[in-house]
Amino acid sequence: MTELLTAAQMRAIEQAAIESGQVTGLELMERAGVGVVEAVFEEWPELGEGVHRAVVLCGPGNNGGDGFVVARLLRARGWDVDVFFYGNAGKLPPDARVNYDRCRAVCSVQDLGFPVAGDAEQMMFRDAAVHRGDELPVCDDDIKPPFVVFDALFGIGLSRPITGLNDVMVHLDYLGLHRDLNETRLVAIDVPSGFETDTGEMIWDKVPESTPFPAIWSDLVVTFHARKPVHDVIARDLMKTVVKDIGLDPFVTDNDPSRV
Repeated sequence: MTELLTAAQMRAIEQAAIESGQVTGLELMERAGVGVVEAVFEEWPELGEGVHRAVVLCGPGNNGGDGFVVARLLRARGWDVDVFFYGNAGKLPPDARVNYDRCRAVCSVQDLGFPVAGDAEQMMFRDAAVHRGDELPVCDDDIKPPFVVFDALFGIGLSRPITGLNDVMVHLDYLGLHRDLNETRLVAIDVPSGFETDTGEMIWDKVPESTPFPAIWSDLVVTFHARKPVHDVIARDLMKTVVKDIGLDPFVTDNDPSRV
């Protein structure tokens, strides 16, 4: 059976690697972004040819940092990329802040209001993320579908319901529920935002009055190093999960008393 890692275990493995000098946090973030792009091209080989469109929704932590890397890598391939950031740049973790700045240098980045995104800002996201064939956002004539929306909003550390993004969540909920009616691919980085890593539960279930759109459903979930409990739960709901190697040492077994 494939071993599952909790959020705490995964963080401990990453931190141990960083403290040992094996890798830096910035290098891990870069490897994660590379892994996401590789997974997308493996899942949909047609995306590896030519240029396409992507919208990347980045959150206030390191998951958002992974999203900034993905956006920059796709832009380097000639893709038309729109990035929306839900957070405070001045409070980003250091590695995520580096990639925020790198991304802004090459991509269109729209800062959403935080902790509550304004109506006009959320409408800008919905306009960019709409994809109904004849209603592509303004872009170069040679940029055609397919179209990918990346969820880099919250990762393994989310512990409370998503708030402040109701209109954004409404649109993502629509895209997720009506995949068969559009060509949009939804890709979650590490964990689909709104799900608890260690149980697979929608966090909304614990505080149902928080928002009517509790989580983001995806076609593809790309996680790193090892699967987490959430990935076995959501697999039952047809969200495919792939694991990408980011160069960490193999984790220890259950029989090892030193395991975190």
